[in-house]
Amino acid sequence: MIQKLQLILKSTLIVRLLRKHLDTFLKGESGLRVFFPLCGKAVEMKWFADLGHSVVGVEISELGIREFFMEQNLTYSEEPITEIPGAKVFKSSSGNILLYCCNIFDLPRANVGKFDRIWDRGAFVAVNPSDRGRYAGVMLSLLRKGFLYLMSVFSYDPTKYEGPPFYVPHSEIQALFGTKCNILCLEKVDALEKLNVGSDYFFEKLYLLTEK
Repeated sequence: MIQKLQLILKSTLIVRLLRKHLDTFLKGESGLRVFFPLCGKAVEMKWFADLGHSVVGVEISELGIREFFMEQNLTYSEEPITEIPGAKVFKSSSGNILLYCCNIFDLPRANVGKFDRIWDRGAFVAVNPSDRGRYAGVMLSLLRKGFLYLMSVFSYDPTKYEGPPFYVPHSEIQALFGTKCNILCLEKVDALEKLNVGSDYFFEKLYLLTEK
């Protein structure tokens, strides 16, 4: 059930919302550095790369990373990350897609640098709620001056469905990101009719975080 739910959301609503608000997110700028936390095999990474942006992602599943390159018909190289035992980094032959295979909390932030954009397409809602403060700290540390951070979250009755994806109230986004970010809800979409999760309501919300 969980896997089916996540697949439905990621393959339809999230991608559709990104397409709708893409101009707001990119602002017509070129050569941006775009970060994908918990990237999986998101097709949007190829879209951004094809638009001339540099994409960096982190994903704990090596299979997911390999499937991304295979499904997008991209050749790549791989090498170990010396400071993280067992971790690897995968680089497209074109050089504009770099995917780290490791736990996001082990990401070598000094090596990956800062980003103009973050597309959080189901990462924040997948993180254990007890780790959200640490996750927010990692994201904020990666942001470059003038950043835009696009985040997709879900709202439902947590007493009737426990997740994942986990319920994220607006107040928590405000508490974790509000000291450094202006927070705007761009859109709220009713997703209940597509799902069967026991909750009386299920919304996807798309937030835009900008520099204060």
